[in-house]
Amino acid sequence: MTPVERFKRSDVLRIVGITPGQLSYWERLRLLDPAASAPSGVRPRVYSFSDLVRLRTVKQLTGQRVPAGRLRVALEAFRRQWPGEAEAALTAARFIPTGRLLTVDYQGCRIEPVSGQLLLQFEPESRETKVRTMPERSLEDLLVVALECDGDPALRRRAIGAYQDIVERAPAWLEPRLNLGTLRYEDGDWMAAAREFRRAVEIAPGNPLAHFNLASVLEDLGESDFAVQHFEEALNLAPGFADAHFNLARVYEKSGAAASACAHWQRYLELDPGSEWAAYARQRLEALGTAESRAGSTRLFS
Repeated sequence: MTPVERFKRSDVLRIVGITPGQLSYWERLRLLDPAASAPSGVRPRVYSFSDLVRLRTVKQLTGQRVPAGRLRVALEAFRRQWPGEAEAALTAARFIPTGRLLTVDYQGCRIEPVSGQLLLQFEPESRETKVRTMPERSLEDLLVVALECDGDPALRRRAIGAYQDIVERAPAWLEPRLNLGTLRYEDGDWMAAAREFRRAVEIAPGNPLAHFNLASVLEDLGESDFAVQHFEEALNLAPGFADAHFNLARVYEKSGAAASACAHWQRYLELDPGSEWAAYARQRLEALGTAESRAGSTRLFS
């Protein structure tokens, strides 16, 4: 991206007119392609103009009462149907809400992913269409339910049940397992969350988010040494993963490894200087530096 095409997170929120919670939720659903801006599974820190266009489309559709989870499934269907043109999904394609359905119109082809119907339009001027029934994707229907319920505390039990059904029937499907682990973690069931995240690491050892999530729950369970290992592995896979630097700095500081903590606090500030946690990181970095200075003076004069 050229400098003109680079937008910080604060710029995106202002230009598109959305809240930090909306952006985080849409990123979690991967309505943006994280590979365009950051390593897989890591929240992007720099956004392109195309990202702004996509986010405006998402905002428009959700404003028309299209659930974000249903939009996510429609995007996945688009990427399967046109695998080499993922970038066009929220820029050149048209997403058309019709009641509870959502169709995608692109290059004369229309797909309704939830029901599994693909409508091929052979002549743009003609109303004639040919309908081909695609194989039923009941697991994806379950994912729609899970994602639509995920963000509503009143529907959390339903979301957990849907995710559990998915991972039982598709044990190697990573994202539902990560989402299930996250809900378990938010419910305070850290042991259950750890089980899901351990399985996620087994499924995808090269996924930095799986290691990060496992490390986070291991820290809460008091297994700091193992938490450090997985935070370090997340950073080995994704060196620009700012949140991993932040959490690893905290673990190192609690264990008394001040030099390592300082290094990660500093790296976090380099990667995300404008975040809501940047002030805290600067405070900890200053406090550790002051403590080191005092310890050095004590050793000098003792």
